[in-house]
Amino acid sequence: MTITPEAPARAHDVQVRTDPAGTPLAIRHDGQIWIVDPATDTQHWYGRDAWWDTRSTAAKGSGDLVSVEYWRVQAQIPGSNGPLRTFTLRRQPLATAWLLESVDDGA
Repeated sequence: MTITPEAPARAHDVQVRTDPAGTPLAIRHDGQIWIVDPATDTQHWYGRDAWWDTRSTAAKGSGDLVSVEYWRVQAQIPGSNGPLRTFTLRRQPLATAWLLESVDDGA
């Protein structure tokens, strides 16, 4: 599943296990556990959310309401000889749950 302008899709909730620094180690998606390959390069960045478009006010001291966290990692089902898949994960401001933005299966 790759999200493109021609084939938009809604992000799905996924469970992500991270190390103490917050780097994803494993992803539970579609009934499978995918292990992040430590030998591949991971990408980590922050985008901005237009909170003012979705919420009318922000309480003083609410915290960071605009930083959307993204990770792009490559992962594989343990013990399989299948190709690595690229997962793009997203976490909204102040959220603890992760969303699956896209999975590129190389097809």
